[in-house]
Amino acid sequence: MNQKKKMNVSTIWRKLRSQQAFCLAVLLAGCLVFIGCSPAQSGAGNSVDPKLKEQVLQIIRENPQAILESVQAYQQQQQQSLKAAQQSFLQEMKTNPKSSIGDSPSTGSPSQQIVLLEFSDFQCPFCARAHDTVKQFMAKHQDKVTLAYKHFPLTSIHPQALPAAKAAWAAQQQGKFWEYYSALFEGQKELGEPLYASIAQKLNLKLDKFNTDRNSPAAEAAIGKDVQLAQQLGIEGTPFFIMNGQTFSGAIELSEMESILASVSK
Repeated sequence: MNQKKKMNVSTIWRKLRSQQAFCLAVLLAGCLVFIGCSPAQSGAGNSVDPKLKEQVLQIIRENPQAILESVQAYQQQQQQSLKAAQQSFLQEMKTNPKSSIGDSPSTGSPSQQIVLLEFSDFQCPFCARAHDTVKQFMAKHQDKVTLAYKHFPLTSIHPQALPAAKAAWAAQQQGKFWEYYSALFEGQKELGEPLYASIAQKLNLKLDKFNTDRNSPAAEAAIGKDVQLAQQLGIEGTPFFIMNGQTFSGAIELSEMESILASVSK
């Protein structure tokens, strides 16, 4: 390769590395190398510039470490973005706890000076255990702590998590979220349509409205908003809690929760 061509390749390389789309471009080109895809095989709608593709392929041939480096750089960028989002949310919660509640159902202290966010899944056994602890904790500190619930159904492993969340959201529309929430955890082994209807009847909900609400786009959107927040915060499992910026997770003991309360109350 002559010096001029080397300089051109080097220039293209630097430009590509400076773009956020570099990782995807390199991975696409790498896939084309390995599977031998041609423009004809890609279909008439292929919009990839053949010259650009050849340039990228040439870069990869001369720099096989490019894919690994670009993936690592992309992952690092994602991790940094995630960390920044986490820090921003936690800092905001420290200075303005009530801002984290949003449209979520809440109970306890009306002052909302100390807020406990619970990200939970109604089919998660650890969430059921944590529910018992939260129930004891709020019984002792409801005059000081505001509990807010965030839906985080782990649909890939819990098939009834989303239907249960929708049913609880529908109960919220009739002012009975917390009663329905407790009933779901208490009847966790029986999650399913018969239980959802049974709880609704016991709570004297208007069944037509209940069924309409839980099957509505609004229910899907509200739960999706909570899930999106959980993902933005990097939450990977349930139960997960945040109390005035301090995070903790799992089937936590009452004494641990009270220690965290003492810490955020200072």
